[in-house]
Formats: sequence, C-alpha cells, structure tokens
Amino acid sequence: MIFHKIYTMHSKLDILWLSALACNGNAHSFLNYKDIDLFLQEFDFVYHPLLPSKYKLTDIANFKVECDILIIEGSIEKHHKIADTYLDEVISYYANMAKVIITLGTCASFGGIFAQYSQNISGLHYRQKEKLNHYNSFYNKTITLSGCPVHPETLVGTLYMIRDDTKLPIDEYNRPLYYYGYLVHNGCSRNEYFEYKIDKHNFGEVEGCSFYEHGCQGTYTHAPCNINLWSGVNSKTRAGQPCMGCSEPNFPATNLWETKKHMGIPAKLPYKIPKRAYLSLAGVAKTFTIERFSKRIFESDEKKDRVD
Repeated sequence: MIFHKIYTMHSKLDILWLSALACNGNAHSFLNYKDIDLFLQEFDFVYHPLLPSKYKLTDIANFKVECDILIIEGSIEKHHKIADTYLDEVISYYANMAKVIITLGTCASFGGIFAQYSQNISGLHYRQKEKLNHYNSFYNKTITLSGCPVHPETLVGTLYMIRDDTKLPIDEYNRPLYYYGYLVHNGCSRNEYFEYKIDKHNFGEVEGCSFYEHGCQGTYTHAPCNINLWSGVNSKTRAGQPCMGCSEPNFPATNLWETKKHMGIPAKLPYKIPKRAYLSLAGVAKTFTIERFSKRIFESDEKKDRVD
C-alpha cells in the first residue's frame, strides 16, 4: 500500500474519530501514548470521543466537517444512529472524503464481540474472516489495525507513516506487516518453556508455557505484543496470562484457557508449522530433562502443596 502525499510542511492532518458499537477501549488506550502532547502538535482531531475537539458530534452527523483520515472504532450496524443520523450514512460520507481509513480495534476490523449478538453486526469490511461487499469501494484505502485494544504505539506509528508517505506492506486483511508481521509468540519470555514442552504453571506465575494446557494462542496470533510492550514493560504472556488471540478475525474464541487436543496433540498447531515437523521436534524435546527448569517447578509445586 502506497499513500499519496497528503501532508505539507505547514499543515496538520485532520483526523475524524468515529465511535460505532464500542467500549471506547481503543480511545482510552490511545490516551496512554507517552508523547501524546507532541502528537497533538502535529495532528488535529476534528472530533475524538474523549479529547477536546474542533467540532461536536452533531456537526459530524450533519456533515459539516472535513477530514484527511477517518478512524472507525467499534462494530458496524448499518441502522445504528449517531446524533439522529444513520451510522451507515455518516461512514459513507466521510469515507468518500478521507484519503485513508483506519479500522481501529478488532470490532471495527472483524466484528469482534458485538458481532456475536447479531448477523447484522460486523467490521467495516469483514465479519470474522468473511469478506463483505458493503463499503467495498473504500477497501483499497483502508488500513486494518486489529486488537482489543490496539497498542497506542501501533496507531501512532501508522499515522506517522501515513503522514510521511511511507510505503506500507500489508497482509491479507490490510494489516501493516510492520506491526502484524510478527506472532505474539515472537519475543515471549516463555519461549524456552515452549521449546521443551514445559507447561506446568498457574496463571500469574513466572514458570512454564501456557500453550499446551492453558489455551495460549500466541503461536498463531499476529500482533507485536511482546515486541511493543505495554507501558514499555509487560505483556499478557509475560505476566502469566495466556494470549487470547484478540487481534485475529475469530476473536473472541470459545473455550479460552483450554487447549483442545487429539490424542495428546494440540488440535491447532503453531502458525504454518507442519504436523510432522511439530511431532518430530516435540518428540525430541520430551526426551530431555532440563534440570534448572525441573528443579524450580518441583520446588514451586512443593511449596504450593505445603500452603494447601
């Protein structure tokens, strides 16, 4: 994806942030961007649901503003209204005007949690993995930033790349490979436990991988969570919670925290790992006893038993 130059040295890009069916999680996440004051010197929000803006929501609904970038947060229901105007009309009007559209969060991108309520609710271009025909004319200028919520660095970095006219390679869902070309598994501090098939731990503990028993989806979830750490220090998997796959089209999955197996083999193998290769590597790994791991986990279990 290559952007046409929409920024000049003496102008700011005008951003319109529309909230559809949303919890405002992405709007709150953005407020945690560490250099938000600097960002706001270089970009203008004509409307943002939580920040002081140039215009009111009624102005947006009455088509009185202009924008360069349209950010949509939340799932789309055509007959949902904002300020007495159908959301479908508002999106169509500003999507035609905008140079770039960003679907921010998994709800706006793939439907998310709200889409489980009704077949009439979806993301802008997708309902899970199903490509929709509605809003199709805007597809080629849409960037998908999925996640629940999206890391503020991912949004801000993408906006700067748009401003600077940067070539942006994308995946099959229009997600920038700069951020979504990684798996959550990349950079996870528990990778060594994964390699040696050690999954003996409880949530929140520092020992063990959660792929084999606790439903961690980090080995097939595209997101920079363990590369761009939250608050610069942590991620779900590092803190001892299994990855929920929140940036993938099928989020939220059922039976979280449980690894479905067939004859002891995980039903869903790591992304693009052939079954034969996985079984061969797993078989070899299980023949090793890693004393420094085994000792620590044994001592942890022994301590827990004494407490119980």
